[in-house]
Amino acid sequence: MSPPTHPAASGVEELIRRLHDEGVGKGQAEAEQRLADAQAQASRILAKAEEDANALRDKARLEVETSRRAGQEALQVAFRDTVLSLKNWLLQRFSDDVERLVSAEMSDREFLQRLILEVAGRVRERHDLDSESGGIELLIPEEAVEVEELRRHPEELRGGTLSHFVLARAGSLLREGVSLHVVPGAPAGIRIRLVDRDVEIDLTDATVASLLLQHLQPRFRAFLEGMVR
Repeated sequence: MSPPTHPAASGVEELIRRLHDEGVGKGQAEAEQRLADAQAQASRILAKAEEDANALRDKARLEVETSRRAGQEALQVAFRDTVLSLKNWLLQRFSDDVERLVSAEMSDREFLQRLILEVAGRVRERHDLDSESGGIELLIPEEAVEVEELRRHPEELRGGTLSHFVLARAGSLLREGVSLHVVPGAPAGIRIRLVDRDVEIDLTDATVASLLLQHLQPRFRAFLEGMVR
């Protein structure tokens, strides 16, 4: 036969059990809350990390794209500058060659002979000049004729030279109203002076080359534009 249960003891046991149950429940609730908080914090950390990673990736992509564009633009500028420099160099080389060829041609004595006769005839006809109306003075550079030989031995000058031409034609040119003057230090080519009219026509190498280049340079530049892009 079991001993009788004391009411006080039963109350204590019930209290202990109830406290135990409440403690367990509260602990479980706290544990669950802490777990939820930890999970939420982990989610926030993960989201922040993902956001930072995306931002870094976007920044890196932007920097790469910016660097790529900057590199392309730098290459384009360098290429454009190179092409421009090449065109300018070719144009300058072309101009130098024209000036050199003109200077060489204007220094050629046979060419000067033909030029003197042609120019003298055309100027006289165009301006209706003769020996009585003042005539024409042709100024030729000293380097074109053997001035010293003309002075010393005019009779020994060989045929075909400009000096021989000057001697041979001097009389007939004077009768036609044309006089020749040798000018020390004058550039290659000739100058024509219309006496009593204050007019001088410049056919020196620099002037002729300049006139030619005014005509040729635009065409050569257009040619370069088509060839060098």
